[in-house]
Amino acid sequence: METPSERNPESKPAGAEAHIKSAHQILKALQEKIGVHPEIGAAITKLEMALNVLAIKTGGML
Repeated sequence: METPSERNPESKPAGAEAHIKSAHQILKALQEKIGVHPEIGAAITKLEMALNVLAIKTGGML
C-alpha cells in the first residue's frame, strides 16, 4: 500500500528542500535589489530555520 508521500512526490523532503532553497535565492536577490529590509531578513531567517529542521528530521538525508 502506498503512503501519502509516495502518492505525492512533492511531499518528500528533497522536494521541500528544493522549494525552500529557491525561495531563499529569490528573497536574497530581492534584498540585494531593494536593500536591507527587516521583513525580508526575517523571511530569509525563517527559511533557513525550516531547512535546518528538515535536515534534522531526515537525518541529513536531503
